[in-house]
Amino acid sequence: MVDEKVLEELQASVGGDRGFVRDLIDAYVADSAGQLEAIEAALAAGDAEALVRPAHTLKSSSATMGAMDLSSLARTLEMAGRSGTVGDAEARAAARGLRDASDAAVTALRAWVAGVDGQ
Repeated sequence: MVDEKVLEELQASVGGDRGFVRDLIDAYVADSAGQLEAIEAALAAGDAEALVRPAHTLKSSSATMGAMDLSSLARTLEMAGRSGTVGDAEARAAARGLRDASDAAVTALRAWVAGVDGQ
């Protein structure tokens, strides 16, 4: 799920350039896949320090794209990495929901692009 108001504001901020927003979304989808892989690898290794950067990047970029659920989970993981609490219950719960939230965000972003393209 994404906050379409955020996407509309993003589009307005670039002068209504739908193609540019589509390119931003494509770049986000490609980049977020790599961030997810890095997060999952850091979690599997129990490496709190390695978790911080990809979780921070995913948190920020997801918020920019309106993927607020994904951004929130990534924030939880970023904070777990910063505090060294990668194995606590909150971090484990965030990690379990991360892939589903990402899939939902990508689906919603692609649907938004399809709707914009169909206008």
